[in-house]
Amino acid sequence: MAMIYLESKDNPKIKHLRGLIEQNTYRKKQGQTVLEGTHLCLAWLEKKRQITSIFTTEQAIEHADFDKIAEQYAGTVFIISESLYKDLSTLGTTLACLAVVDIPSSSQSLDFSKDTLVLENIQDPGNVGTLLRSAAAAGIQQVVSTKGSASLWSPRVLRAGMGAHFSLSTYENIAIEDVLEKFSIPIYVTSSHESESLYSKDLTQPCVWVLGNEGQGVSEYALANAAAISIPQPGGQESLNVAIAGSICVFEMVRQRI
Repeated sequence: MAMIYLESKDNPKIKHLRGLIEQNTYRKKQGQTVLEGTHLCLAWLEKKRQITSIFTTEQAIEHADFDKIAEQYAGTVFIISESLYKDLSTLGTTLACLAVVDIPSSSQSLDFSKDTLVLENIQDPGNVGTLLRSAAAAGIQQVVSTKGSASLWSPRVLRAGMGAHFSLSTYENIAIEDVLEKFSIPIYVTSSHESESLYSKDLTQPCVWVLGNEGQGVSEYALANAAAISIPQPGGQESLNVAIAGSICVFEMVRQRI
């Protein structure tokens, strides 16, 4: 790995990095995002994907994880000060590593006969990343995200996804009206009103899971074009966190198929 030291926060490469970390519109325009931490970098490289550049510190470059990265990455590593790294980092607790990568584009069209997770206006990056992680673990390979949802490839969602993105086909900024009626398989939405228990459904065949906004739930359109299911809560809470609810649903599907 070639190493170049950067000192100024006004260096064009630092400005580019900051823009990718902080601005969704800039990420879209550049077609790039940032992976933070060596875990995500190694997971990315294990999928035989390319890293454009890496930013780290003198102290971190000596860590054993960078030896593993060096085995698979022949590009440039930019060394910056600890203070500048802390100013850029959204984590602050992992080994210093910010990797710039190109955002993958879906290589194939959405398959309307396969298990699918639809995220409708889910805004919290942690919830979105957790749901992608659960979907990947449950064997769901395609995820649709509607307009209004947190950007799937933002650094915060990537961090919460813990590498789940790299085994998924993702479709962003989709209008739910453009896709829902095209599915030829059962569609389920989570709702606490006028719905049947999750555990009464036959989930042994492919299906679609629609999960809605943290405060308002799914849209009226989704409710009108899907079967509403609820998760029994004998403890009497009004509702579950959307990431928890979605995870329960997809793993009930897994349980039935084992």
